[in-house]
Amino acid sequence: MALEFKLEKFEGPLDLLLHLIDKNKVDIYDIPIAEITDQYMEYVHEMEEEQGGENLDVMSEFLVMAATLLDIKTRMLLPREKNEEGEEVDPRDELVRKLLEYKMYKYMSAQLRDLEFDAAHNLYRAKKLPKEVAGYVPPINYEELLGDTTLVKLNEIFRDILRRQKYRVDPVRAGFGRIEKQEIDLSQKELYIKAYLNGHRNTSFRGLLEKQDSRDEVIVTFLVILELMKTGNVRITQDELFGEITIETIREITAEDGSAGEFA
Repeated sequence: MALEFKLEKFEGPLDLLLHLIDKNKVDIYDIPIAEITDQYMEYVHEMEEEQGGENLDVMSEFLVMAATLLDIKTRMLLPREKNEEGEEVDPRDELVRKLLEYKMYKYMSAQLRDLEFDAAHNLYRAKKLPKEVAGYVPPINYEELLGDTTLVKLNEIFRDILRRQKYRVDPVRAGFGRIEKQEIDLSQKELYIKAYLNGHRNTSFRGLLEKQDSRDEVIVTFLVILELMKTGNVRITQDELFGEITIETIREITAEDGSAGEFA
């Protein structure tokens, strides 16, 4: 009984062999090589008549597989060869391995094709966030801002400067019976510190505190620095362990940046 094939149905020799195995409902691990070879050769002859040698590349692929099948068919009639362990070698083993690999790739290709088809029918809503969410600014990462330096180290320097201010004697006021409280204009002090940092992009943290004339000015300066760190205008760096702590101005500071609150 003649078999009818359509050439365009098969993508290559292995595709045809899988079709024949499924059609005959045989075990891929125990292929009846004689029967499958006869059916395969019938298809090759029909393909030769249909194409008349027009597509030599396609024909050559099927002819190579035909020669392989005929070789396996011949070896099946001979005594089985043995491997190094003394076990008989099935001439169909390599063909079975190739068929299993091809079947796996074909299955994966079908899966990807289905995913592509399903993806083409998916619609996504345009991004639309509430104003509160869109305008959200993540909190400052103080660990990244400070680098290897810690607030504990800054606090140690701050307290050290305060202790020095405590024992500083004003030679003018030392002759009077009492010392008047010195009022500090916080706004003017903030503007001064910001202008100083804008003009000195890299300055010593300790040096800046030591420039202040009183404990109150040291405290105000320290608060302003902390606020500018929080807003991301300045960054604290320390090149080496126990080394000098430097205030680095990373962007221009405006009058509105980093308000330290009211202090008198």
